Amino acid sequence: MINHMSSYFAAEKQESLIFIAVGLLAICISTWLWMNGHRLKSMAYPLVAIALMQMVVGASVYLRTDTQLSSLSVQLKANPAALKAEETTRMQKVMKNFSIYKAVEMLLLVIGVGLIATLHRQDMAAGIGVGLVLQAAFTLTLDIFAEARGADYLSAIGAIPS
Repeated sequence: MINHMSSYFAAEKQESLIFIAVGLLAICISTWLWMNGHRLKSMAYPLVAIALMQMVVGASVYLRTDTQLSSLSVQLKANPAALKAEETTRMQKVMKNFSIYKAVEMLLLVIGVGLIATLHRQDMAAGIGVGLVLQAAFTLTLDIFAEARGADYLSAIGAIPS
């Protein structure tokens, strides 16, 4: 179980760094678009708004992961049944939240595609649409991978003897 736990949390940390890096990249691209007066500079609105969320989530996951893994490792050795009960409850909530995140991301993706498809001649709407599509597709992709990791980890938790 310790290997499953270590792998899960290592991947969470790696993904959090990707979120932070992409958030920074989105802000850099937005700055460039805005400073150069690009016709789609309105991409900056969704790029930056979502980038700030990505960076906050990424940083919080990254900063808490080592402590969380350490505490869970100690608990696994001391009281595996308690760990199983508590981690199962926590991970079930995490997995439920993925459904919400994915629904929001898919909605943003649809809105972005809709803006591009219907208002592509209006720079403001097209830019916002492109920004939404880029950020929503990226975030949705990472959340799909995170959900799969979470399901594997939850399965490993379920295999802990009670």
